[in-house]
Amino acid sequence: MARTRVRFASLVALSAALLLTAGCGSDEDGDTSAKAGADSKDKPVVVVTTTWEGAFAKAAGAEDVKVIVPQSVHHAPDYDPKPSDLAAVAGADFVLYAPFEPYAAKIKEAAGSKAKLVEVNLDNDAVKVGAEVTRLGKLFGTEDSAAKWKSSFDTKYAKLSKDVKSAWPGGKSPNVVAQVFTAWSAKLAGATVVGTYGPEPVTPAQLAELSKKKPALVLDNAHMSTGTVLPDSGAKQVRIVNYPGDDLDLLPVYRDAASELKKAMGSS
Repeated sequence: MARTRVRFASLVALSAALLLTAGCGSDEDGDTSAKAGADSKDKPVVVVTTTWEGAFAKAAGAEDVKVIVPQSVHHAPDYDPKPSDLAAVAGADFVLYAPFEPYAAKIKEAAGSKAKLVEVNLDNDAVKVGAEVTRLGKLFGTEDSAAKWKSSFDTKYAKLSKDVKSAWPGGKSPNVVAQVFTAWSAKLAGATVVGTYGPEPVTPAQLAELSKKKPALVLDNAHMSTGTVLPDSGAKQVRIVNYPGDDLDLLPVYRDAASELKKAMGSS
């Protein structure tokens, strides 16, 4: 994913605001720093940049999860952190981020946090998700919860995949072109990936090459869409969403993708 310029200048001012906040014994809601410290002894306090990392953390067994970037922000690297974000980071045990989110380390530095900064491999490929959830469970000390989630997820994923494959046109695996961050959905559908594109804009040469593959579907990334990718190829474009909702539940991401894929294959 292309890195987006983010405004860091305000972080110094935000740090000062955090220091003023820290000078108070408690706030009106009764959420004191002492209370946060007591809670962290029983379970990890996890701050995540987006709902995507948040869903991984929740799956791994974390219960106290604070999301910095609102789901309404379509492209997370565009987000400009607020003083409340710094306050959350300051009380965290772990801060989860993705490498394409350039502000994560800056947030931690500005807040003066001693939290462990953890880079997460944000890929909804089922195998990679399982590996990340297991890894995070070990970091959090919640291995049992992570193992239970993975077992349940594997069962539900297999069922969804079987259901999507039952919709193959003519009983044959469809040829698809996928944006690099939606290849996981092709795997879910058992589709044959004949080409990929992105995260950079598709060039005329790429368009010509991809069109020659005669794909039935184009699996577009809803968070980085540049419009219709192969307008004259006859391929149906499917909108794939990577980010979970505010409930931090990963499974609906797969359910929604399965539904969209079945709908597209049914009309092929």
